[in-house]
Amino acid sequence: MSRADAPMIVIAAGGDGTRMGGDKPLRRLNGQRLIDRMIDWARGHSDAVALAVRAGSDEWGTGLPVLTDTHDGIGPISALASAMHGARVLGRETVLLLGCDMPFLPDDLVLRLQASLAGHAASLPTSAGRLHPMAGLWRCDPDGIDAWIAGGGQSLWRYARHAGMVEVAWTETPDPFANVNDQLALAEAEERLKKAAR
Repeated sequence: MSRADAPMIVIAAGGDGTRMGGDKPLRRLNGQRLIDRMIDWARGHSDAVALAVRAGSDEWGTGLPVLTDTHDGIGPISALASAMHGARVLGRETVLLLGCDMPFLPDDLVLRLQASLAGHAASLPTSAGRLHPMAGLWRCDPDGIDAWIAGGGQSLWRYARHAGMVEVAWTETPDPFANVNDQLALAEAEERLKKAAR
């Protein structure tokens, strides 16, 4: 994939992680911090990788560029807005927004989402009957998302439907979009890695 075709990949690391006990990006899976595992994946798929964080947060020791949310208290759509503004600065036409807690993302994610994006504002994966806007590919439209938020919009999937989206289904098991959002999920992810290594 050429530099011009690669999306900017932005990892959202600004959530509270309260179900995890706080500091979710720093939680370790197989000895590696969740945030570092996501960065390794992202760097394998784009030369432009950044973090979206809340005001007052740092880069978690990663050295990556930081995109600070300008909208507070409205959830992950603020990270998408930051990502779109960052992508426009770099001249990227698309942005892949990822949660920091999805350690099993498929290697074909970018290519399959890109292949389905034509004529749409967003290409979002589905698996196990669920839509995953936090692993979606979005056309860079910072003005459009700013207007949506200014009008009271706060839901990522509602914005995707408003802007025009397509769904791309993954049927593999175990679920490649499983997220680690509490201690039980972290333990299950550890076991999943152990089974894969056998």
